[in-house]
Amino acid sequence: MAKNYIQEGRIIPFTAGANIKSGQVVVVGSLVGVSMTDVPDGSEGQLALEGIFDVPAAAAAITVGAPVYWDADGDPYGGTADSGAATATATDNTLMGYAIAAKALNGGTVRVKLSR
Repeated sequence: MAKNYIQEGRIIPFTAGANIKSGQVVVVGSLVGVSMTDVPDGSEGQLALEGIFDVPAAAAAITVGAPVYWDADGDPYGGTADSGAATATATDNTLMGYAIAAKALNGGTVRVKLSR
């Protein structure tokens, strides 16, 4: 093993800039991941950068294999306005992964394989 090896990188530490719930999508720079636990504001948590997760999505259809982007102030279908939502729209949003199941027009979540 290389002397400078640290870890696999599937899960990384992050410092919460607000209270974060387990399963919540978190953007750190250009990385988009999912918090593995509840993390109080200012505390360190663990952010999954790989895996398959159901995440809140905007009211638009997304096809299997389509790139999925995170809109940090998007409106999730049936959720709280401006709380963030996955979308197929690239403009002004951050790539989070690819849809592995089709999302209906008015579905509340999309199943995403995170990618880095």
